[in-house]
Amino acid sequence: MNYLTLENVTKSYGEKVLFENISLHVDQGQKIAIVAKNGTGKSTLLRVIAGVEGSEGENSKILLRKDIRIGFLNQEPDFQDDHTIMEAVFDSDNVMIQCVKNYELALQQPEKEEALQSAMMQMDDLKAWDFEANIKEILSKLNINDLDQQVYTLSGGQKKRLALAKLLIEDPEFVILDEPTNHLDLEMIEWLEKYLQHSRLTIFMVTHDRYFLERVCDTIIELDGGVLYRYKGNYSEFLEKKFLREEVQGRTMDRDKKMFERELQWVRRQPKARGTKAKARVDGFLDLKDKTTQKIDRTKLQIEIKGNRLGSKILEAHYISKSFGELKIVEDFHYKFSKKERVGIVGPNGVGKTTFLKMLTKQIRPDSGKVVVGDTIVFGYYTQAGMELKEDKRVIDVVQDIAEYIPLEKGMKISAAQMLERFMFNRKHQQVYVSQLSGGERRRLYLLTVLMANPNFLILDEPTNDLDIITLNVLEDFLQDFPGCVIIVTHDRYFMDKLVDHLFIFEGNGKIRDYNGNYTDYREASKAKEEEERKQDRSKQKQEEKGKASVEVKPAETPRLTYMERKELGKLEKEIEKLELKKADIIEKFNDANLSPQEIEKLSIELGAVKDKIEEKELRWMELSELA
Repeated sequence: MNYLTLENVTKSYGEKVLFENISLHVDQGQKIAIVAKNGTGKSTLLRVIAGVEGSEGENSKILLRKDIRIGFLNQEPDFQDDHTIMEAVFDSDNVMIQCVKNYELALQQPEKEEALQSAMMQMDDLKAWDFEANIKEILSKLNINDLDQQVYTLSGGQKKRLALAKLLIEDPEFVILDEPTNHLDLEMIEWLEKYLQHSRLTIFMVTHDRYFLERVCDTIIELDGGVLYRYKGNYSEFLEKKFLREEVQGRTMDRDKKMFERELQWVRRQPKARGTKAKARVDGFLDLKDKTTQKIDRTKLQIEIKGNRLGSKILEAHYISKSFGELKIVEDFHYKFSKKERVGIVGPNGVGKTTFLKMLTKQIRPDSGKVVVGDTIVFGYYTQAGMELKEDKRVIDVVQDIAEYIPLEKGMKISAAQMLERFMFNRKHQQVYVSQLSGGERRRLYLLTVLMANPNFLILDEPTNDLDIITLNVLEDFLQDFPGCVIIVTHDRYFMDKLVDHLFIFEGNGKIRDYNGNYTDYREASKAKEEEERKQDRSKQKQEEKGKASVEVKPAETPRLTYMERKELGKLEKEIEKLELKKADIIEKFNDANLSPQEIEKLSIELGAVKDKIEEKELRWMELSELA
């Protein structure tokens, strides 16, 4: 079943054409992502599809299936400031959502028993209890707990999470997502990843999270030079097929260039307007000229910045502690940085990662302990709050205000304009005003201003937000060759895995653990530990249940069991143990928020059958034990 069809859709702003005459089909069940450089129109295309912006072109068509529910997650959510979170979440025409809203409101006024009874009856009638449980899980997983909080008090990241929660709660059939992982911590991203993997949703999204692309998507569309290229498969398959396409395109260009040279010689020899055949050949030549003069942009960032020299003393934290009232951020943290360290910082939102970085850079004083910064250290600090670019300045002026040149290895130097080119701002784009840049282009420019200061200790606080995959690749290449130290706070697991040697894990209550390995290593170790703890809990529970069952067993002075009964007793113990494990496994499955009512009913029947078997076998076991 087709959900979306685009035909000959065009969009431009003034002289800048983002895309022209593109066509696209999205069918039910597909999970599609679009990738492209910043500023090429990814978010604009989503807004056009969602109906927020119009399209251009005489034959332009946008056909959305009318009998489906559609949800759009914009980069800039729009809520009424005077609403509470609860009002914002439940602002919907959905009957189930209104039912749950009435129930929640009734719970806040328990003295009104009639209203509460009425709300509960409505919940029963609509069978909305599972829906209510799903709402609570979504809000909990996205760390939205205070439903009475006013929307105007929320940060931009909190509003984005609220918008995501609202969209998932409304349970649309077709979702359009613009950077859904921005402003989510790592645990939230992993939860959302699983939620979307196992959902029946049809998805069309923009994201730079490459693990997300790998694990959620079955189709990737590339917007390159205003043209859409469709690749079946996930991110790794996209890379393989894109490489093959560019290889083929490269060979085609070489062949066409040779033909272009021959045609050029022929055209130069011909007098103008010599008959119909000659005119047709000239027209063919002009088409070929346009084709062969197109540039394939494979821009790479290769910057061998010399960097300021690092002395023997770099950065030391001597048993630093910091608290805000009852909230402990850091407690007795001690560490000495070495040359060329690559450290990733992991922890949920609000645990104090940014405060920790500000202590290391002496923007905030610790309550106790001290931070010692080496004399040769020059910090480069990229932070979300630090991006204050003047709207009325040109791109080139922004960079030149930092430095006209920066030194390279072997006595060379690179100009601001050359540096911008290597950051994919061509000479024409350098004359553009900041006000005309996309969000991702501004991030790229801000990152360049940090690097132009020629630091030797980089601190990158969420550097990947709004950057496209091409920019992320070139930034990774740069950081792998960077001669100084790097601390990275990011929710981009792929970016972190590629760059860091070890992690500072914020475990809460001021505790910071140093883990030797990257993020995937840490998560696999954590999952293995959690599974081991679950096994121990199940084993302990089984022992306790067996202990309770054996309390009343009175051993006789001499065994009165036959050989076959003793054999049966031993067999029963093993069977009961297996059934207990099966019961625990079924109970664990109930924690899956994506279970359908049919699946819940099936599991309930299965669980009941297992419990009956356990009871039957335990009774027989007790009979034989008494005989023994």
